[in-house]
This record gives sequence, structure tokens and C-alpha cells, in this order.
Amino acid sequence: MKKNTAYKRRRGDRRDGRLVKDNPGLNTIMAFLWPNRTDCEVYLHDTVDCTELLKYLEKRNEGKTEEKMTLFHCTVTALARMFYERPKMNRFVQGGRTYERYDKLLSFVAKRRFTDHAEETLMVLNAKPEMTVDDISRKIIGDVRESRKSEKATGGVDELLDTLAKFPRLFLLIFIRCIRWLDFWGRVPKSLTDGDPNFTSVTLSNLGSIKCPSVYHHLSNYGTTSILLTIGVIHKEEMLMEDGHKEIRDCVDIGATLDERIADGFYFAKSLKLVKHLFANPELLELPIGTDCGFDYK
Repeated sequence: MKKNTAYKRRRGDRRDGRLVKDNPGLNTIMAFLWPNRTDCEVYLHDTVDCTELLKYLEKRNEGKTEEKMTLFHCTVTALARMFYERPKMNRFVQGGRTYERYDKLLSFVAKRRFTDHAEETLMVLNAKPEMTVDDISRKIIGDVRESRKSEKATGGVDELLDTLAKFPRLFLLIFIRCIRWLDFWGRVPKSLTDGDPNFTSVTLSNLGSIKCPSVYHHLSNYGTTSILLTIGVIHKEEMLMEDGHKEIRDCVDIGATLDERIADGFYFAKSLKLVKHLFANPELLELPIGTDCGFDYK
């Protein structure tokens, strides 16, 4: 994780985030009343109209036989933009304090093969402000292709976990307790946090790719991830349009679990509206994610 060079580190900051000093008193006290992230989970389920996005993808993928842009790529891009425009969504609580992450890190899991016994590989995307949906799509496609060259872990956090799992139980108990203590104080070694989805802005699971509906997935007390989001299967659904008439549209369900200590429900709702706006106007995904897309939050 790289520190934002435009920000001068202050006393109390962590390697991966700045200390939020203007946090409301309620949020500060909540971090001590409910120190565990799993005690502060809120659940959000919504059906998002993706009709215009699918039309956009059909046009962008015309003539392509491989390396096609997908709804998942666009979702990752929309969420990355959300973190730039809605910075509270990129916060986390650890050690009784609230921090705002320097980087916009999006993690997801990919199956090496679509079989029951195939291993999963963990991937992390660091979304830079100059990136567009094309850059993010190419990055995800390239990372997944590289991971699937082998059916076994070939490095990074995957290989580290496989190695640790071979140690005796007593060693693991002591080792994990030490890591949890370091986690509280923000001192987990960078070699362990890099590539770990527990230390990212959001963890995504594209369940639609395996024909499963969206679900709610618990957060973890370990690490700093405050949002976990799942994407379901694209389906047809009757929706009420803005002019009052009903229409059959292409939709996708999303299920999100969030740490309520990072922001209030109003802020969460406005952030979701931005994602829906990007799905309805997919051309905006071609803009650098660090720029303002002009969405009216009223």
C-alpha cells in the first residue's frame, strides 16, 4: 500500500490510512462500545437496473471473441469512482480509532478452474485516479489469466497461507494472536497486508458468474475492510420507471455488508445512488475515476 504523496503524514496516522480527527462524537464512542466490526454490520440489498449497461457492453464487445469487458469490470470501476467521490466509504475502524485509507483497494476472489476442487486465488486492484473502465478491465483480465496458468498458488498471500497451514496448531495459535495484537495497533508487516483482501476498501464476490444469487457475507474483525459486496445473477424484472409506467428491464441484485461506524445511512444511500447513476449512464465509466462525474446528489 502506498501513501498518498499529496498528504503529509501526521501523528496518529497509520501506514495505510490517516487518522480522522474530526469524527463525530457518536462515531468515536461507537468504536469503543462496539470494538468488533462484526458487531456493527448493516446489510443493504438492492436491485439495480443494468439495461443500459448491458447495451453498452454489447456495443463495446462487438467483434471480440475473448477479453471481453463484463458487468463485473464495470461494477469494480463504479465502486472505485465511489471511493474517490465519497471518501467516507473508504474509511475503517481499528484499535478504537477511525482512519481514511490512502489507496482505493478493491479485492476479489477468482476460481482457478470452475470445478468443486479447484483452488481460489485472491486478487487486489489498486485503483489509481487516472484509470478508466478500459484500464481496469484489462488489469482484471490480465490478473485472472495469469492466476489460471497454474492450478496451485504461485506466490503472494495465497502461497503464504498454504505455508502457514502446514505448521502445528500451537504455533498457529501463538502466531495468530501476535498478528491480531499487531493489527490492533496498525503494525502488521507490509509483507502480510499486501495482497490480503482483509486490508482493502472493499471485497467483492461475483456470484452471478457461477449462477448464484447475491448474499450477505459477514465482515471480519481482522484487518481493515469495511465493505463486502456480492453480485447476483442478471435477470428480467418489472420496474417502475421515472415517468410512472412499468417496464421489463435487465436487473442484477447486489448484497452489501457494511461497518456502520464509518458513516451514517444517509451517506450510504447517496453512495449507492452514484453507483446506480453510473449503471444508467455507462459512458461515464470511460472518464478517469479520480475526476468528478457531475452527479447531482440532491
